Amino acid sequence: MGVQTILQFKSDYMRRITDDTGIFQHTKFGVPDRSMGYTTDDNARALIAAVLLYSSKKDSVTLDLIHTYISFIHHAQNADGNFRNFMDYNRSFVEDSGSEDCQGRTLWALGFTLTHSSSLPDNLLNTCRYLINQALPHIDALGSPRAQAYAIIGLSYLIETPNALTYSFPYLHTPSTADEKVILPRAFIIDLIENMAVRLHNQYTRNKGNGWNWFEDSLTYGNSMLPWALLKAFRITDKVSLRDTAKESLDFLASKTYSEEGYYKPIGSHGWLLRDGKAVPYDEQPIEACEMLLACKEAAIVLEDTAYLKQAALCYEWYLGNNSLKTPLIDPQTGACYDGIHSTGLNLNQGSESIISFSIAHLVMHHE
Repeated sequence: MGVQTILQFKSDYMRRITDDTGIFQHTKFGVPDRSMGYTTDDNARALIAAVLLYSSKKDSVTLDLIHTYISFIHHAQNADGNFRNFMDYNRSFVEDSGSEDCQGRTLWALGFTLTHSSSLPDNLLNTCRYLINQALPHIDALGSPRAQAYAIIGLSYLIETPNALTYSFPYLHTPSTADEKVILPRAFIIDLIENMAVRLHNQYTRNKGNGWNWFEDSLTYGNSMLPWALLKAFRITDKVSLRDTAKESLDFLASKTYSEEGYYKPIGSHGWLLRDGKAVPYDEQPIEACEMLLACKEAAIVLEDTAYLKQAALCYEWYLGNNSLKTPLIDPQTGACYDGIHSTGLNLNQGSESIISFSIAHLVMHHE
């Protein structure tokens, strides 16, 4: 099946489902469902998409979105540094602290934002540094493998990006006191990355066996984040065991998520894939295609193997119609992304997670 790999990308849908508080979590078809409110998870991921878009367009509308999403994350952070997640339409958080995954996802977004220091205003970058600094004391206690993976990726961006750790004071040419130039603790952050990566590696070593090369006894959500995190950690630590575990687990995941017919088919969220079982065919979620794409792009660089770029391309084509339904998930009228593939067809709702995932996938694939 021939798939159009370049389409007219429409960026205004994400703005349409964002108000002055943040991006709405869910929609009824294409209209924001205010009763479901907002989440820090979605605003963090939306920040990544907006930063990618702004790096290409440099327009004031997208910069306003970045301000909104960072402001949401700032408001979500408790005094102790943890992030709350669910907010109702009255702008009240409905929990004292979000999930561990929420903590990790938010660090991913903040760290990624700091990789674009040449295009974003210093005041926004300083806010990201501040938020990360407040959250750092809690990171080593994360127990969720995916939370650790998200955090590793976000923190790795800090180490890989020149000046990411240093607060910017553009009007201060010669700092006169130590307080005028604050630096995030580089050695501490590297230790965090290594400690969490080694924990993931050890969990993988304990659990794999009999052809099951995975960290857990099931493939569920966000699977590709685990090998991706180990690839990032290898680039920081040079621990070969992390690279080897990343490759072995990513190749195993690919063996379960690429069909013989030549398209990407993510693990269905309606039951997952249990060890020694069969994968549940539905529901296929847009976020899985995005995250697998990102992991494969990283693998192509770290493992120096262009075969992973072909896998990344298949993840992108999943949105365009090279999928189990042979139907595009992109609404040609609005540029929105449908919420997934069900046993009965497309989920016609077009929530924030879906458009964010497609936007990130598109912008990464087309270097926009």
